[in-house]
Amino acid sequence: MNRHERPAGQRPPTAPALVTGATSGLGRSLARALADRGWTVLVHGRDANRCAAVVDELRAAGGTASPYVADLASLEEAAELGRRVAAEHPSLGLLVNNAGVGAGRDTRRRELSRDGYELRFAVNYLAPVVLTRALRSPLRAAGTAQVLNIGSIGQSPFDPDDVQFTRRYDGMEAYTRSKFALAAFTFTIAEEYAREGIGVNCVHPANYMDTTMVIEAGVRPWSTVAQGTAAVLHVLDEGARGASGQYYNESRRAKAHRLAYSTDTQQRLASLTDQLIAPAERTGGTSW
Repeated sequence: MNRHERPAGQRPPTAPALVTGATSGLGRSLARALADRGWTVLVHGRDANRCAAVVDELRAAGGTASPYVADLASLEEAAELGRRVAAEHPSLGLLVNNAGVGAGRDTRRRELSRDGYELRFAVNYLAPVVLTRALRSPLRAAGTAQVLNIGSIGQSPFDPDDVQFTRRYDGMEAYTRSKFALAAFTFTIAEEYAREGIGVNCVHPANYMDTTMVIEAGVRPWSTVAQGTAAVLHVLDEGARGASGQYYNESRRAKAHRLAYSTDTQQRLASLTDQLIAPAERTGGTSW
């Protein structure tokens, strides 16, 4: 069995997988691996040509894939992506929230999303929340489904009084704040989603993989995308066996930042998040 084939005894998936940020780095590698395992892969990216190239690559290798274009720096586009996927695939077996923005070339430069929010918080955290909520129904319809949030070992608690990081900005801390929030979101929804047959986990795939994000930050890679992909596949296999509400450091169950498990922190984050994403969802008060 090669490293991407299904584990022994595991049936081929019947519902598709959506991988965000699937046109490069870990996302692209994971899309290939899932296609090798028999998944129909919904390839998300913000560039239509790059999406098409990955879809063609997967199809040429015998896989099944479709492109989905959206800029997750716009929460409205993130919500529309979710609505489109839900309309075209009433049953969804897997959502991998992988798309992300790193610390940036100049960590002193505070960038904004199309909604005017701090960019890293918007793309790395708010967009996955919007997308996950929009896809809850098709995930539930699959019977057994998974949401996997691609996190980071670097986690810094957000400042509830300055969630947009307007004071003493630092790009790396903005990144780690967004990944803290993503981990807290994972733990907030895990129990409720599990009752609907949806496992939710968070994984730090590898340290400083050889991705554009890492190279752009001027960091010499410590590990490869292949290593990160193997870790993600391991976590997906754990999820298929029932693991939920877990944080993984590569292939090992670990502990996220202690405050990510705090009920008070989760409630404050949820309240702030609802306020920020309500315009995109146009529903307000939607349950996590």
